Amino acid sequence: MAAEGKMDPMHQFAISPIGGGELTASPFQFTNSSLWMMIVLVAIIAFMWGGTRRQLVPGRWQAAVEGLTGFVGGIATQSIGAEGRRYLPWIFTAFVFILFSNWIGAMPLAITGAHPFTVTSQFTITGFMSILSFAIVLGVGFWKHGLHFFSLFVPHGAPLPVKLFVAPIEFVSFLVRPFSLGLRPFVAMFAGHVLLEVFGNFVVQGLNAGSALGWFISALCFVFLIFVNALELLVGGIQAYVFALLTSLYIKDAVHLH
Repeated sequence: MAAEGKMDPMHQFAISPIGGGELTASPFQFTNSSLWMMIVLVAIIAFMWGGTRRQLVPGRWQAAVEGLTGFVGGIATQSIGAEGRRYLPWIFTAFVFILFSNWIGAMPLAITGAHPFTVTSQFTITGFMSILSFAIVLGVGFWKHGLHFFSLFVPHGAPLPVKLFVAPIEFVSFLVRPFSLGLRPFVAMFAGHVLLEVFGNFVVQGLNAGSALGWFISALCFVFLIFVNALELLVGGIQAYVFALLTSLYIKDAVHLH
């Protein structure tokens, strides 16, 4: 959005109440972020419900749902082992939510008058999901191993001086994991959307220039926009996969320690 003729690529990330007005601290205020989270939820429910028919010869929809559940189930069992199915509900939920949020936010719905809001471009969302993942990691670790869980930070079989040196580094690295886990999808979506906004503005400015050079720059930027939008869809899928994979690996550390 532009203000006084100047482009503001950060405006697309602003959280604002539906229907206008000022944003307050009230928990009952319905915002654009809340609206698009509900849209993502409805899309997920519709997609999963459409694949629950259990036909002997599955249709495309059922095959897609079964393929998705099998793919995420494979991530959990290959990373954690036989116990991976126990943690599959959260891993699958995180994967599907990030995937649908990223893809719906990247859809060119603005041509219909809608202004999609990518909820994963807000660190409060991805950060909260990473905190939930590590709450599971800590809960599983202490439940299965008690205080022996702290041996995760000590290299097995290393001399005592090495243990004293490495253990604090491993502990700090473990504390950084929740931050980095939530930061990856946030940064990927944030940067991609800023890039789309900037080059979209170049297209408009080139057309408004009314010259042959302006039209050429607009066409060039439009082709680049198509490429970046396709890349956004790819990155959105990769980030969902990375979040699910890292969550599975962190849970594996808590289950099996070394």
